[in-house]
Amino acid sequence: MVMTPSIPEWFRKRNVLITGATGFVGKVLIYKLLMSCPDIGNIFLIIRGKKGVDSQSRLNVIIEQEPFRVLREKYPERLKKLVVVPGEITEDGLALIASYKERIINEISVIFHTAANVKFDLPLKTAINMNTKSTMNILALAKQMPHLESFIHVSTSYCQCGEAVLEERAYPTEISPESIICTVNSMPDHVLNAMTPKLLGKQPNTYAFSKSLSEDLLFRSNLPAGIARPSIVIASWKEPTPGWIDNINGPTGLMIGAGKGVIRTMLCNADYLTDLMPCDIAVNSIIALAWHVGLEKPEKPIFMNVTESGENPISWGMVLEIGRKHALSNPFSGPLWYPGGRITSSKILHWLTLLFFHFIPAYFLDTIIVLTGNKPFLVKVHQRITYGLELLQYYTTKEWIFRNEVKKNLQERLCSSDKEVFFMDTKALSWDEYLLNYILGTRKYYLKDDLSTLPRARQVFRYLYIADLFVKILFAVLVVWFIYSWINTSKGITAALIEENEI
Repeated sequence: MVMTPSIPEWFRKRNVLITGATGFVGKVLIYKLLMSCPDIGNIFLIIRGKKGVDSQSRLNVIIEQEPFRVLREKYPERLKKLVVVPGEITEDGLALIASYKERIINEISVIFHTAANVKFDLPLKTAINMNTKSTMNILALAKQMPHLESFIHVSTSYCQCGEAVLEERAYPTEISPESIICTVNSMPDHVLNAMTPKLLGKQPNTYAFSKSLSEDLLFRSNLPAGIARPSIVIASWKEPTPGWIDNINGPTGLMIGAGKGVIRTMLCNADYLTDLMPCDIAVNSIIALAWHVGLEKPEKPIFMNVTESGENPISWGMVLEIGRKHALSNPFSGPLWYPGGRITSSKILHWLTLLFFHFIPAYFLDTIIVLTGNKPFLVKVHQRITYGLELLQYYTTKEWIFRNEVKKNLQERLCSSDKEVFFMDTKALSWDEYLLNYILGTRKYYLKDDLSTLPRARQVFRYLYIADLFVKILFAVLVVWFIYSWINTSKGITAALIEENEI
């Protein structure tokens, strides 16, 4: 009887190729493979030069960041397994030089394709080239690899937003990805922009559309493949360190904006469940899927929704309540005002709040800034915030059901050591503790706000609380005075009219 190898055993001496190595998920993926699969072969990283910085220099900067601190301090020799491959995934052939291309084709056993631009508002041409054409290009390279055993494509659980229930299966697209790629690269931008809403169909944005097309390419690739669909990927639960985050996508940007007193309303149904996924659980699931595909060698891709799916449910309202508690106890430095506001499912109340608590104060303060000889900025800030809220409200005012039987079955299949090392069970999460670490991690790792600044930040918050209370009392007095004046004026007018009629 042949024993099933553990995940580290299966990865032993296998060479891996990763795209998106400089991204949020990519960094955690590299860390986890080096940390938990010590005998892994080389890890090839396709990295493009950016803003005059070459590929190797970009990797050197990444290695100095928090995810790799333990590796630098305890296992520096493992970092030597990282092989930088200069390239550009949106170009045919990935713009690889011949020597690197030959090595990759002959040596790679596992591919993790994590590269993507996750912005919702990208022009269609940019989104298709970044997310769909890049997938087509990496697949073309993968089909030349004689030793390829597992190709993992990282998609999103929101790739079929028109479906109320997302199954772990393929969803064929109405238009072929190849046709869309040809169209966007041959049509004038102004014509393409006019056509975009029609092409998107039920999809809310170009990101979801481009990811659905990428999945279709994988489904027809005839490669041993897996498609991982994470939900809303946010800060780490345990690894590389609790609360680690390096971007302001999605909930992180909302949390910072609300915590600094800038965002005071969000259109959202507080009772709807949200599907949050810590990045380390997402990465562990992706690695386990690669192992599973490598063992099963499926003829068609295995789809896996990397989702919480109600196993440890939390609503938007609960996130706000817990988050507000911890944000007030551990405030961000440099707040604009004392945090307040609320989420609401009423569009009228939401827009009234935007008017009275975002734009009117912004115009008022910008006027003062101009009068003092400085450059105004608050109106522009709130215009960007309002635009960002509009992009997100599609997801905060709807609710989806994600099936995740594949993830649950895969978790059960792992041996006891793999279950501990490659933890995937969201039921073990304490949301209260996790959200506290999320806020502290956002302060430390994204805002570069050391914990030593907390006493000063709390003092500032106390002053802002008093100022906020004073403004509220003043506003209430003005409202009462206005009502009182209006009533007295109305009485005076009524009395004058009565007197006139009597005369």
